[in-house]
Amino acid sequence: MKQWLEFRAWKLAPVAAVAAVVTFASSALAAVPSTTTVQANPSSATVGQTVTLTADVTCSEDPTGGLGVTFFDGGDILDTVPVDASGQAQYAASFATTGTHTITAAYNGNDNCGASNDETDVTVSSAPTPPTPPSGGFCLLVCGSLVGFTTGDIHNVVIIH
Repeated sequence: MKQWLEFRAWKLAPVAAVAAVVTFASSALAAVPSTTTVQANPSSATVGQTVTLTADVTCSEDPTGGLGVTFFDGGDILDTVPVDASGQAQYAASFATTGTHTITAAYNGNDNCGASNDETDVTVSSAPTPPTPPSGGFCLLVCGSLVGFTTGDIHNVVIIH
């Protein structure tokens, strides 16, 4: 009898696993489709400059809850942030390297809304080098500006007739 129970329990384990997968899949299939759009502001930045990444999730149901939106820079995860009541998720990023950074915003879905994603590019350049102040004089307005002058000897001549 013990062998029969062990055999029966062993046979039921795969059935329970399949039932769990079917239950999970059917709830995921019940979720309505969503769309995600992502924007970077500004879309061109310098190294170290803050760029605000905004993902807008649109779904006929409530997109809040779940895991939110995961922001990627190429294959690197930047962060996962929640979706707010207006369907937005924001992340402030800065980049340490120059070049084009492909940003992906991946909405992870929830019980109501299916997953979706979108991409945008951020072009990062090196920070410009400020001009050096002119030598031998003083600055007008702001040192390092493009306006500067030097002074020399000033001779005033007064002629009386």
